[in-house]
Amino acid sequence: MNWLTNKVLPKFRQLTAKQDTPDNLWVKCPDCGQMLFHNDLQANQNVCTHCDYHMRVTPKERFDALFDEAKYDMIELPNVPLDPLKFRDSKRYTERLKDARNKTGDVDAMKVAHGKLDGNPAVVAVQNFDFMGGSLGLAVGEAIVAATKLAILQKAPLILFSAAGGARMQEGILSLMQMPRTTVAVQRLKESRLPFIVVLTDPTTGGVTASYAMLGDIQIAEPGALICFAGPRVIEETIRETLPDGFQRAEFLLDHGMLDMVVHRREMRETLSRIISLLSSKLKLAPVPVKSNGKKAAEKAASGK
Repeated sequence: MNWLTNKVLPKFRQLTAKQDTPDNLWVKCPDCGQMLFHNDLQANQNVCTHCDYHMRVTPKERFDALFDEAKYDMIELPNVPLDPLKFRDSKRYTERLKDARNKTGDVDAMKVAHGKLDGNPAVVAVQNFDFMGGSLGLAVGEAIVAATKLAILQKAPLILFSAAGGARMQEGILSLMQMPRTTVAVQRLKESRLPFIVVLTDPTTGGVTASYAMLGDIQIAEPGALICFAGPRVIEETIRETLPDGFQRAEFLLDHGMLDMVVHRREMRETLSRIISLLSSKLKLAPVPVKSNGKKAAEKAASGK
């Protein structure tokens, strides 16, 4: 009995034991429903290998895919009041912010970095939809203002990847005021004769679409991205009519003149590089050397000096 208990039974249990596997090895495509191996999906930049559906990506993944050799410097963004209106619905606004920060590891919904894109200097701002729907609030407004100031300081183009559900309701009128603020910031960039390129990703809606997201010198979108102010369901219920197929999707807007191009994610870096090279040669942009840590330039851009 000891031989069976001590020798045979442990080996039998070892052979038949259920192996622990990570939960994120497979990802289900939201569009076609196919199960995708995590490594294959990452290698394809979070684009479904079956139906070409473009899934959302994090700011870090954007930066890594865009900048030369995935080398870039993040800038430290200005601090903003945490809860200026002491807002509360089913939860306190401070609790929602804490949850979003724990989920994403980011301070707010936008991150800004600068580096080289095929040797050309570029400032890139990316909205993170996973942070409270990428909503536009004080922090995002300050991030865009800081990004435009840094672009002007470096004499570099600004590329902005938008992804948002609109203005942040928990900040009320303060969030709505970021619409004209960011518009003025973009105008200053254009007065300096620097390119402002917007890449609209899924979804870009509400007050973001009504302000900086539609002010680009070049308007690009990813395939299938929803781009609108009010969503199709709201419009359909208001006008009581059936909307065309693909209404407010990137391809529909391209056909109706609201976009310059729809670019696949795998071709995005090459396309942006070509646009920057063409515009830089026309405008004769002279890059300004920036120290590797980028902190002094970021601080100067944020302070407006």
